[in-house]
Amino acid sequence: MSVLAGATIAFDLDGTLVDTAPDLVAALNQVLVEQGMAPIAFEAARVMVGRGAKHMIERGYAATGLPLSEDASPELVDRFVDLYRQRIAQESRPFPGLVETLETLSHAGAELVVCTNKRTELSIRLLDALDLSKHFTAIVGADAAPAAKPDGRHVLFAIAEAGGDPAHALMVGDSITDVSAAKNAGVPVVVTTFGYTDIPAADLGADALIDRFDQLPDLAIRLLAKETA
Repeated sequence: MSVLAGATIAFDLDGTLVDTAPDLVAALNQVLVEQGMAPIAFEAARVMVGRGAKHMIERGYAATGLPLSEDASPELVDRFVDLYRQRIAQESRPFPGLVETLETLSHAGAELVVCTNKRTELSIRLLDALDLSKHFTAIVGADAAPAAKPDGRHVLFAIAEAGGDPAHALMVGDSITDVSAAKNAGVPVVVTTFGYTDIPAADLGADALIDRFDQLPDLAIRLLAKETA
């Protein structure tokens, strides 16, 4: 029997499963322009993705050199979410090889779950639009968990929602938020080198890196085998 049988693999969403930056950055820049500021260059804004709408707005303001008042923040976040919802999969696409890899993992007996700081409703909307929801036992946004990543409870809750055991689980992400969350949850973590991080992927402290999704199944087997050894 494959070591993947009965394992749970938790995936971050933005920058891990789906290249969402084009739509997120477009929504952010529209908010900034509406507030009388200049848009941020795509490559500079890309690494702001991954810790939720409020964090992205805060980093967008910080990049302009202007302070974001606490009073204005909720209204701007709501505007950002509305804009993003309207274009949620306009340019966003799964990373190459993702679907084939998800199918390989599922056929080997693994349960797959999404563990993201994106709101659950937006996550489901995005994954539905890209016909990806069917691959996951559960989709757990920060609002549906006891705490958001990097808190390990988010990962543990997602694993539990998939009916899994943290002792036979793995996290796949793209940022220090994912690495910290996995370590706080006590599960190994794989980081993609193609995601959204302003820290080099090799410096994040992951147990392993992948440059392509077709590398994940064999790597997951090796990491999970170590857990059960």
